[in-house]
Amino acid sequence: KKRKFDPGRPAAMTKIGEKRIHTVRCRGGNLKFRALRLDSGNFSWGTEVCTRKVRVLDVVYNASNNELVRTKTLVKGAIVLVDAHPFKSWYESHYGVKIGIKKGQAAAEEEEVKQSSHVQRKLAARQKGRSLEDAIDHQIASGRLYAKITSRPGQSGRCDGQILEGAELSFYLKQLKK
Repeated sequence: KKRKFDPGRPAAMTKIGEKRIHTVRCRGGNLKFRALRLDSGNFSWGTEVCTRKVRVLDVVYNASNNELVRTKTLVKGAIVLVDAHPFKSWYESHYGVKIGIKKGQAAAEEEEVKQSSHVQRKLAARQKGRSLEDAIDHQIASGRLYAKITSRPGQSGRCDGQILEGAELSFYLKQLKK
């Protein structure tokens, strides 16, 4: 006999597109949020402790299945390209320096914005401990960042994750070259 607690359900196969989420009633009257299409999510930049809502542009790698890359399916653990602009603008306002300037391209000289001495001291103090990975700077110059999805879009209806950096970034860049 079939029992109510038995049934499995088909996978959500979340794609990139205009937000479309269905609710599913589960055991105990709880709800799951089946994301059928998503176009943005909250992504965290770990070393800078900065989280921004950004657009998901493309799926570039999936360890479990290449078919999910071809069909641009958003699942947990997938490596995606996200828009770098919100992170770039935050970094530039937080540290008071321009980043993501391509080599050979002269930085457009802008007139100095008036700042109080307190703001200047604050920015100078932040500059002391500042370091930006070359790989991240290069990605910001291209306007896209590699990120890893850490939420489960088919279960929570969200596409959240973290920006790849350090050893993890170099590992996935090596995998992408294969």
